[in-house]
Amino acid sequence: MADIQLYPKLITDALMNVRYPGTGKNIIEEGLLADDLRIDGMKVSFSLQFPKERDPFANSLVKACETAILTYVSPDVEIKGNIGTIFAQPKHQVDPENPLPGVKNIIAIHSGKGGVGKSTVSANLAVALANQGYKVGLLDADIFGPSMPKMFHLEGARPVGDDNGKIVPEENYGVKVLSIGFFVNPDDATMWRGGMASNALRQLITEGAWGELDYFLIDLPPGTSDIHLTTIQTLGVTGVVVVSTPQPVALADARKGISMFMNEKVNVPILGLVENMAWFTPAELPNNKYYIFGKEGCKQLAEELNVNLLGQIPIVQSIREGGDDGRPVACDANSMTGLAFNQLAANVVAAVNYRNENIVATERVRVHK
Repeated sequence: MADIQLYPKLITDALMNVRYPGTGKNIIEEGLLADDLRIDGMKVSFSLQFPKERDPFANSLVKACETAILTYVSPDVEIKGNIGTIFAQPKHQVDPENPLPGVKNIIAIHSGKGGVGKSTVSANLAVALANQGYKVGLLDADIFGPSMPKMFHLEGARPVGDDNGKIVPEENYGVKVLSIGFFVNPDDATMWRGGMASNALRQLITEGAWGELDYFLIDLPPGTSDIHLTTIQTLGVTGVVVVSTPQPVALADARKGISMFMNEKVNVPILGLVENMAWFTPAELPNNKYYIFGKEGCKQLAEELNVNLLGQIPIVQSIREGGDDGRPVACDANSMTGLAFNQLAANVVAAVNYRNENIVATERVRVHK
């Protein structure tokens, strides 16, 4: 390769191809390039400066800058490991013991495997709770497969920061929503290691301007991973709702997830199970039920583990259409499916209240002793 003479404009022109996910502007327009650019032969170093004390996209932007320089300037540039990050001094402190002081109840929605409709249940449960007059927030914690922007008709939304540097959630159907999907290109795969994904999730939790909420729902990714442990360690989770189909292979994975939360080192209460795709009833035969994935598998598992069966949601075309169209079926509270999700919401509220009352009663006994 021919010798190349590096100079600052070559570098800044290359960096104009790197866009900040929060606004869509390139990092030069955004003013993220600090004034410490140094060129020594083929070695280039500089810093990215951020207006907040934490930024969930800092690490991904560093990688994007490295790629842009190696692509648009020369693959021989020594840039890896030479990009620093500078953050503003904290404007506020997060209490590690209570990072969401305005939130009364935190509910994690979990499934042992993908494809069982966990996100659909999360979205509709959030809307149903909002319909019943509760203040509701929903965090899309599925870092690698975020779906809430589409389900809430918020594709293309780009949350902004408030005066305290916190991220203001988007809102629709009475639900406050934050998702990593607001900050990444929906057509690109999110190729982050576990630590990076966990940090991004932690910042969406603690840096979100959630305000006062009755219920804060967290749509977890399927399985058991760093994301789940991060959520548990960051927040005092009130309880977990486990979603599964009645199919034995799905129930086997649901059992593993329940085991994780019930482990003595984790010890998060199971509020109950939701049996999704419980049966299919064709519109022309409203009295018929076809148990495509098996019959009452979640009910049997709930009885075996002595936990609540919170609801059974049928396979209905409108549920799928609502998710794809960005209007959850629970928005229509009087429809068949709307009533099913309203009942699920009522059962979740009852389970949370029962759990909270038991905690209060136990604390009273402890104090009187």
